Amino acid sequence: MPVKTVPKRISSAAMARTQGRERGLRLGRRYGYDYGRCEAVMRQMPARAQGWWDVRILYVSSGKGLPYSPLDTSVIEALRELVRELIVLTPAQDIVATADRIKPDYVLILDGLNLPVERIDAIRSLGIRTAIWLTDDPYYTDITLPLVMHYDTVFTLELECVTLYRQHGHAQAHYLPLGANPNVFRPKPVPLQYRYDIGFIGSAFWNRARFFDQVAPFLAKRHTYISGIWWDRLKHYGLLRKKIDLNKWMDAGETAAYYNGMNISINLHRSVDDESFNNNSRLVGAVSPNPRTFEIAGCGTLQLTDIRNDLYRFYTPDHEIVTYASPEELKEKIEFYLNHEEERRAIALNALRRTMSEHTYSHRLAQMLKLLFG
Repeated sequence: MPVKTVPKRISSAAMARTQGRERGLRLGRRYGYDYGRCEAVMRQMPARAQGWWDVRILYVSSGKGLPYSPLDTSVIEALRELVRELIVLTPAQDIVATADRIKPDYVLILDGLNLPVERIDAIRSLGIRTAIWLTDDPYYTDITLPLVMHYDTVFTLELECVTLYRQHGHAQAHYLPLGANPNVFRPKPVPLQYRYDIGFIGSAFWNRARFFDQVAPFLAKRHTYISGIWWDRLKHYGLLRKKIDLNKWMDAGETAAYYNGMNISINLHRSVDDESFNNNSRLVGAVSPNPRTFEIAGCGTLQLTDIRNDLYRFYTPDHEIVTYASPEELKEKIEFYLNHEEERRAIALNALRRTMSEHTYSHRLAQMLKLLFG
């Protein structure tokens, strides 16, 4: 009589391991394909140097920690490729004596809030020209408006502030947004711990808290990551608690890792009239994109952003970036692009190409040097 063969039963643990391996292979193939396409774009980019100036620049850093120190690093790295000589100091050092000794062609200050204006006046009394690049306009205009009058040239990342400074007598005020540092904010493979469908990194200013409260039930059901200070302000904080890395400050490298790991990164600009954190009593408007706009795009990640009027100068909506005007529209577009992989990837790649071609710190500093020296 033939022996009956009994099928071997697969344990639930073995089945879970098999399913896990299959899922890992699918994810690996998808992420590898995405990264390969990003790298193809990066290899098409020309050399970063946008010119060269035979000048000596004394650069004074912000003197602040995060989130300003990565900006200092970005400016320093870009300037070193563009000028004959770069000397870097902090506000704590004797910049007046150094300027007197080395006679730079220009002294450039980032932010400037930690630097007494009397020291700028002393440098200018030596016949040395000074410039400031403001990084937080228009949110500190109560402080920056009297500050800028002590400089020969002013650069601001907010277009509306150019008008403000010129109306108050500063003819040499220029629009110069920040950008992306391609040494940091660029496509790169990241571990699974950084990979999410949707993410937002930033502080929960009140306008953001109100907005995210309206989309909290939607985000709670998805693979979402939120990081930054004040997110416990949310009325629906309990609903999103497990998705929020509360009060975490990241360096630029870790921020870029999360951007790289997100399928969709949300950008929501802060309000000019925040109830609890506001040094903009004139309520100067904000029409320019924030630095996050360029950094997300530089990572080859699809960005969904609220609308700023000057955004279109930098990216074409629905081709390089996706915009939304309400919580409902944001949810609809998240749902669409999570289910339309090729459309999502095409827009993200277009944004990456535009960013590396036009919106790096090398591009911005070259614009500055052309204005200063021709």
